Amino acid sequence: MPQSQNGARSEALRPTLESTTLLVAAVIVHDRATDRIVLLQRGPRSAFAPGLWDLPTGKSEPDEPVTGTAVRELREETGLTVEPDSLHAVHLVHGSPRPTAPNGFLTVVFAAHEWAGEPDNREPEKHAQIRWFDTAALPGNLVPSNARALRAYLNDNGTGLSLHGWDGRPGDTTHAGRPVSRPRATKHVEAPPADLQFH
Repeated sequence: MPQSQNGARSEALRPTLESTTLLVAAVIVHDRATDRIVLLQRGPRSAFAPGLWDLPTGKSEPDEPVTGTAVRELREETGLTVEPDSLHAVHLVHGSPRPTAPNGFLTVVFAAHEWAGEPDNREPEKHAQIRWFDTAALPGNLVPSNARALRAYLNDNGTGLSLHGWDGRPGDTTHAGRPVSRPRATKHVEAPPADLQFH
């Protein structure tokens, strides 16, 4: 951060920092041999999407690359460890502003096919349970924004972008219990530029 002579943070950056979009990472741990993925169920008192199933997900910390966020959050939530180089970016979710993200959020969704450890609920105060799910038998009450990314990945068209909440409809927590489906507001880009190509 630029510093003034007295050590205070530059006021010139304040408007930019106050309008920063929240950066989030989510990880699809996919055991291709058994065609299963790891999901967490958010606890009944969770501040976000209580009772819904979700991918291991978390917010980026200052001075942390988004791959570092993915590795850290996966380890903190499930005990699974992955190498940053083994992560494959498969989808982006751009979410509209909400109370927890006043300037919207951008979730980078990664797939991991190699990891160490066994899934374990490392944050029982946040999550009710963690388990493997067959990809053909996913729960219907998934967090919608990550569910779109997961469906796109499983349908082999995960190299795109989903828009969430920009059509004025309520956000994730109002969709509890509804079947997962790709809503009308979901849009996909044809492909990212060559220098931003996902795997």
